[in-house]
Amino acid sequence: MRRLIVVLLSTAGLLLGGCAPVRTAAQSPPAPTARVSGSGEAAPSSGSSHFHLLFEDDFDTPVPKGDFADCAHDVDTPQAYCADLPASVRADWWAYPSGWPDTASEDGYRVHGSYDPASDLWISPVDGDGQLHVRLWRSAAGGPVHSAAVVPKKLMDRTYGKFEERFRVSRAAPGFKGAHMLWPQDDNACPNCEDDFAEGDWDGRIWGYAHHQGMAGGAQDQYTTGATWTSWHTTDIVWTPGSVEFLLDGKVVGRSTRGVPDQPMSWIIQNESALNGPSAAPGSWAQLDITYVKGWSYS
Repeated sequence: MRRLIVVLLSTAGLLLGGCAPVRTAAQSPPAPTARVSGSGEAAPSSGSSHFHLLFEDDFDTPVPKGDFADCAHDVDTPQAYCADLPASVRADWWAYPSGWPDTASEDGYRVHGSYDPASDLWISPVDGDGQLHVRLWRSAAGGPVHSAAVVPKKLMDRTYGKFEERFRVSRAAPGFKGAHMLWPQDDNACPNCEDDFAEGDWDGRIWGYAHHQGMAGGAQDQYTTGATWTSWHTTDIVWTPGSVEFLLDGKVVGRSTRGVPDQPMSWIIQNESALNGPSAAPGSWAQLDITYVKGWSYS
């Protein structure tokens, strides 16, 4: 399941950010804001009778760097696992195996990457708050970007649901991006099925993209939020029959009803080489911190 993300922008360069790295001190996140829509009305509630909490993780079990390893087992299925993880974490999480190419590699970019979970991922507390840390980097000698994608196994192969995370980029640098997305179980059964939120270069803004099932040419709806990755945010993808909504900090920032996928999808927290703007410089790195994830089924 090597994810090919094709981003079509109506205006060139919209995802470009500044060239200087941005770094902030490690910290626990502030409490999420109240959940309201852009109009001031209550946003769709996870407490709705249609939604049922299926999975949540506050990252309370420490995992040292190096233990997200040996991940090429039963890949792309809910039975996938990384053999070196502690049993409790192994039961809940999988990561793309070492050596899988990232999107820039598949697209033939000059600076591209491959997945390397052992060097990129670890779980540790910050001021008493458990966080999953995702550090992307490129060697001082050049070479590929070391990318990372993590997958909550209980949220694989779902038809409809709600998918929530709270995160911040604590160090941003050009050339690194996130594409946190729903991706189909079967590309052939669900062509052009993909919903991305949050997506964008880590030194730029957060975007959302709702691709239209079965549409040729990568047709999609796109939404800009104006928000930066370097502040704490809570994002939700709310996927129901005939509708997909993107929420940022409790406010609806995008809603699509065109070509909404109706086949099983998996939630993938993918981070990799940027496709727009400057490439990652030799010796550079950037880091994303996630303080919790939650997922609900829909019925």
